[in-house]
Amino acid sequence: MNTHVTNAAGERLESPATDLSRRSFLVGTAATGLVLGYAGLTDNALAAAAPTTFEPSVWYAIAPDGLVTVTCGKADMGQHIASTMAQIVCEELGAAWKDMRVQLASNDPKFNDPVLGAQITGGSWSTMMNFDAMSRAGAAGRIALTEAAATAMGVPATELVVRDSVVMHPKSKKQMTYAELVKSGKITKSFTPDELKAITLKTPDQYTMIGVSVPQLDIPSKTNGTAKYGIDTMLPGMVYGKVVTPPVRFGATVTAVDDSDAKKVPGFIKAVTLDDKTGSTSGWVVAVANTYANARKAADALKISYDKGPYAGVSTDSIITEAMRLQAQDDAGQFFVKDGDATAALSGAAKVLEAEYTTSINIHAPMEPMNATAEFKGDILHIYSGNQFATRSGAIAAGAAGIDPKYVVMHQAWLGGGFGRRLDADMMVPAVQAAKAVGKPVKVIYSRENDMTMDYSRPLTYQKVRAGLDANGKLIALSHDVVSAWPTARWGIPDFLSPSVDKKGPLDSFTVNGADFFYTVPNHHVRAIKNELAHNATPSGQLRSVAPGWTFWAVESMIDEIAAASGQDPAQFRIALLDGKGKNDGGAQRLRNTLLAAMGLSGYGAKKLPKGEGMGVSCVSSQERATASWTACVAHVAVADSGEVTVKKLTVATDVGTQVHPDNIRAQVEGAALWGLSLAMYEKATLKDGGIEQTNFDSYRPLRMSQVPEVAIAVIANGEKATGVGEPAVTVVAPALGNAIYNACGARLRSLPITAAAVKAAMKA
Repeated sequence: MNTHVTNAAGERLESPATDLSRRSFLVGTAATGLVLGYAGLTDNALAAAAPTTFEPSVWYAIAPDGLVTVTCGKADMGQHIASTMAQIVCEELGAAWKDMRVQLASNDPKFNDPVLGAQITGGSWSTMMNFDAMSRAGAAGRIALTEAAATAMGVPATELVVRDSVVMHPKSKKQMTYAELVKSGKITKSFTPDELKAITLKTPDQYTMIGVSVPQLDIPSKTNGTAKYGIDTMLPGMVYGKVVTPPVRFGATVTAVDDSDAKKVPGFIKAVTLDDKTGSTSGWVVAVANTYANARKAADALKISYDKGPYAGVSTDSIITEAMRLQAQDDAGQFFVKDGDATAALSGAAKVLEAEYTTSINIHAPMEPMNATAEFKGDILHIYSGNQFATRSGAIAAGAAGIDPKYVVMHQAWLGGGFGRRLDADMMVPAVQAAKAVGKPVKVIYSRENDMTMDYSRPLTYQKVRAGLDANGKLIALSHDVVSAWPTARWGIPDFLSPSVDKKGPLDSFTVNGADFFYTVPNHHVRAIKNELAHNATPSGQLRSVAPGWTFWAVESMIDEIAAASGQDPAQFRIALLDGKGKNDGGAQRLRNTLLAAMGLSGYGAKKLPKGEGMGVSCVSSQERATASWTACVAHVAVADSGEVTVKKLTVATDVGTQVHPDNIRAQVEGAALWGLSLAMYEKATLKDGGIEQTNFDSYRPLRMSQVPEVAIAVIANGEKATGVGEPAVTVVAPALGNAIYNACGARLRSLPITAAAVKAAMKA
């Protein structure tokens, strides 16, 4: 399983997905190890290396004992991305898996994603966008080691092979280990950007590591307790902070703080009212004490007065009302897709279908409470926390401290769950300002109630879809309006916004991705409309699956409604639309194949189901059109006369291109499908008087273990470019369930979550 055999040169030239033209790839030796990195970023580190220190480089280093340590610039929240990066490097490097190690990167810009130019983990991008760069890093190391070995052995490099961290010359039986080569200090090979691009990478048929379910490198430390999460941070002289949050989600200001009772709590130090210029928080106070227990007691003892601000009267209903008002305006929003003339085609259609779809506010609720520890050491601010967006988090921490971001050092930790929640850095603001106020390191830990009510949640969405059919039942037009808060726009980073096709300014494509589907529809319009009320009253974030979690709910539900209205089988109707014409070439065919795979595995249409049971299909190109993982689902449900829905089975097929770690992919897809089920049928947060009403898992109820159905997974690995797997299956489940319920009892659902009451009401309609 761990055997690697390859020659020094490889076989095939492969164009890289990454533009490396601005950087030069360097391979050289420090006193303690082989270091690979980009020139200009690592030269200083090399010069500073001392014989007793190991200097990590951009992606990995080999120590004199032969151990290979891969530095992962991605947040690892249980998806094993650090081990995946090591596996990709290991494939081309030719190292033994037993020699591989992983560590997490700091916020040093040299660890930025090679494609995105920032240190961010989300969008199911990590493997997809880093596969090529990690492969080339591994190959460059193998070539450098091989050439050094050729010189040392006095043989041609082309006659050498690499196997399990050993360079061998079969003819003479000579060999040198990677450890011996590193100790020699004679590895000096360097690569220009063009040379790096020209490295011939392995073809899929040559892989010996990619596609193997090797032991995950992070599991031992996570099971023996040595892995460090943010909440595990302990510093000399550290004290604790407990936040007190206002009764409204956003917009409040503190008018008075009475700490007289808090002063009676043993160990109480100070109550700090936040002055947050970053806009991450509003109306927060931190109670600081010598222990977390005392900090909680002090927080409970504080008497705080508020001005609740302009959003104190906002509710779920008022946000929906505002969304409907905005959607009714012809000039609202910007166009994300404008193919053909949907307005004219709809006006001339033989039949027009119209439907409104809604999704609720949803909360991340990772198991590890949100936390951060801040410590000032001279001019340098040190932040200890698990985060998904080090580039932005460092800037927020700096903003909270009133310093330049270059003076912030982020100490990344393993994440006890993220799912997009830790793309935001609000937890760093109270830690930073409390540490500055008391002159000591401060660890802030949110209570579950803090996190539930102050989550950067998935936004409430309202969507209106109109579809036009010709006299033959062919779909000729579809217009789709999406109204919501714009989570990505809140970040204030222009590069994460997209130009609108009607040139009305940038839009947040992360609210409409997925609506630009791969079905052939000649007249197709998608409009993104920002709901300012929701945007301000309920600052939203990116929750696992992002926009496709709601856009495909609308699209795939409407496709079924169209099929029913035209008397066609919904699966065959989709297959006909996935004809691959024009811009849909390639993607449509792959999506059609996954749908066929899911249908075959589930037995869709193979036999008549009992009364009250039904199967429903859906297929999606999540996460974004340009970075799609092709995924399809068949849901099998039983519906009682009471409207209670029992999910009997979910069958999910996904095309991942190149699969790095098969077991991990299956785990990711299964977990994503169950998250999708949880969002579809159970999870809902509501807003009343400007505040989130649900405060813990007694009122915000995700899927329970007793409610988990059978889940069957089909993974299509065809050697194409590796895709992401963490999120797509989230997006495909809800519409498949809704469509299955319709086929079981005739109830058409258009709001999430699906409830027994809604099903029963729709059955009577």
